[in-house]
Amino acid sequence: MTATATAAPSATTTPSATAGEKTGARTTEAADVITGARERIDALDDRIIGLIQERMAVSAVIQDARIASGGRRVNLSREMEILGHYSDALGKPGTSLAMTLLELCRGRV
Repeated sequence: MTATATAAPSATTTPSATAGEKTGARTTEAADVITGARERIDALDDRIIGLIQERMAVSAVIQDARIASGGRRVNLSREMEILGHYSDALGKPGTSLAMTLLELCRGRV
C-alpha cells in the first residue's frame, strides 16, 4: 500500500482574496474607495510613463541637433535649470526625480 500525498490547493480551488485583504481596508466602503483610487493611480502611472517616453524622444532630437552642430551631447547649465525647476515644485524628492529623468533622457553613449 502506498502513502497518499496531499496536494497543495490549486489556483482554481483557493478562495480569492477578499477586498479587505487586497486593500488592507477593514470595511467594504473603504475597500471600494481604495480600489477606485488605485485604478486612478494606475491610469496616471500609464500617462506618466507615456510622457516620460515622449520627453526622451524630444530630448534625443535636441541632442542630435546639438551634436550635429558640433556641440556636446549634454548641456549642464540646462540640466541645472531643470533640477531647480523640479526642486522648487516638489522639494528635495523633486531633485531626485529630475536626476532620474535627466539620466533617462541623456540617451545611450
